[in-house]
Amino acid sequence: MIKAVIVDDESLARRGLQLRLKQFDDIEVIAECCNGKEALQAVAEHQPQLMFLDIQMPGMDGFDVVKSMQGDNMPLVIFVTAFDQYAIEAFEVHAVDYVLKPVEEERLEQALVRARDYLQKEDAISDKKRLMDLITHITGQHPTDLNTDLKADSPAKAYPEKIAIKDRGEISFVKTQDIEWVEAAGDYMCIHANGEVHVLRSTLKQLEGQLNPTHFQRIHRSTIVNMDCVEKVCSHINSEYFLVLKGGARLKMSRSYKDKIKHFL
Repeated sequence: MIKAVIVDDESLARRGLQLRLKQFDDIEVIAECCNGKEALQAVAEHQPQLMFLDIQMPGMDGFDVVKSMQGDNMPLVIFVTAFDQYAIEAFEVHAVDYVLKPVEEERLEQALVRARDYLQKEDAISDKKRLMDLITHITGQHPTDLNTDLKADSPAKAYPEKIAIKDRGEISFVKTQDIEWVEAAGDYMCIHANGEVHVLRSTLKQLEGQLNPTHFQRIHRSTIVNMDCVEKVCSHINSEYFLVLKGGARLKMSRSYKDKIKHFL
């Protein structure tokens, strides 16, 4: 089941969408919210996989809700609104889809197909981790260790000691060893280093390729952490964990990446 939350300040709109979603057996609406504050509380409490989010709401609008959610527990977002002028901005914050009111059943089904595709990609990552565990169980070695002999004759990849960041015509350099953690925010990366946040236009995959995996590991689809900065590991619900860094940052490690880094902890 895909756990979903409906966020709309109009009760009739929430009710209508919930009725349409009942025809889909794999969608479970676990909360209805009438404003942005309730939406953030619902995400923190229920950890839904999908959110149907109105844009124009009093106080905190739909875009404010997206910007306020932490990247490590952010559900997939389908905007549901009566206004089409926000479509470009919606996809800039990486919405799964943008559905206009009144919601047509065919259009809603198309949006759900896209959401399922996103979630299945995450499941594929989990399947790969289970396969790696099986290899470890059979051989007594971690899969990365099995490749050691194959890579022994290959030259080691050189990783940059500094990351160049362009800002308003200036270029500053951040030492990779000073980077504590990185969080994706759309097409930009928020690099946390020495108590400061540097914004880099890049994808998480591109930046990950520049960081030495001996020290930097992905712990979530939107988060990379410097393992040397991890001070404490705290268990959480649903077999998830929080990593507490030396600087005080508290990052959630998703189940998909738990097995990948457990040999570092």
